[in-house]
Amino acid sequence: MSSAFESASREDLLAVIGLLQRQVEAAEARAEAAEAQAGELAAANERLTVRVVELERRLGRNSSNSSMPPSTDIFGRPEKKTAPKSGRKRGRQPGAGGSGLSMVADPDAVEEHLPAACSGCGSGLGPGDSIGFERRQVRDIPLTTVGVTEHRAHRCRCACGTVTAGSIPGSVAGSPSSYGPNLRALAVYLLVFQHIPVERTALLLKDVTGAEVSTGWVASLLPGAADLVADSLNLIRALLTMGHVLHADETTTRIGSVRRWLHVACTDFLTLLHLAPRSRKGADAGGVLPHY
Repeated sequence: MSSAFESASREDLLAVIGLLQRQVEAAEARAEAAEAQAGELAAANERLTVRVVELERRLGRNSSNSSMPPSTDIFGRPEKKTAPKSGRKRGRQPGAGGSGLSMVADPDAVEEHLPAACSGCGSGLGPGDSIGFERRQVRDIPLTTVGVTEHRAHRCRCACGTVTAGSIPGSVAGSPSSYGPNLRALAVYLLVFQHIPVERTALLLKDVTGAEVSTGWVASLLPGAADLVADSLNLIRALLTMGHVLHADETTTRIGSVRRWLHVACTDFLTLLHLAPRSRKGADAGGVLPHY
């Protein structure tokens, strides 16, 4: 090869040098393009990594770790974790205490079941022939049926000629026919504590008690119930205000088709809820934060 270059003319050497320079430039260009492509791939990979992290964060959000309402929670099958084996047999262990329904010593009612006649000779048998018995106890609730109580306020005329009228108890409504305090309390309990809708509450009362209440009557109970617990709410507000640590938060709820905000002020033992817009003014409307 060296002899070939030694015998080559100047023009041939310049041509070879030019060819080599072009090859080096082409190799450098390819290296720069590969480096630029690698940079683009790295940037795209970084963007995709950030996107995956964000999507995983959104997927893991629920009402317990964010301000999302409980209605948006997706209930999937929980991950089943294999518990370590303890080496014990399954079921109740020898010597463990029972948790069955125990019998009471003083039942509310007793029903005696005596054989009508002797299974041997056919002679009649009575309570005096009993030499022992086997016990079974049944716990049940009585059938609940609405009973109608009529209140009559009599007008009495004294010997002096004066007529004096009796008074109707304050617990009886002013209308000629009404529902009593026990049924009203049950309806409010179903509405407020058990969160049963108005229409289903009316249906439940009809099915269980036989009282054919209307949805309007059920809905009208809440303002009266609110007046009855007003003093209790004021006491709860005062105790929350005097507490050393207070938790305040809000979450969304729906009333009909309208989205509303439910605010809470609470401690470990007390909870106060109220509906208001999602704002500082709405949070203060509960009557606790402005004085805390």
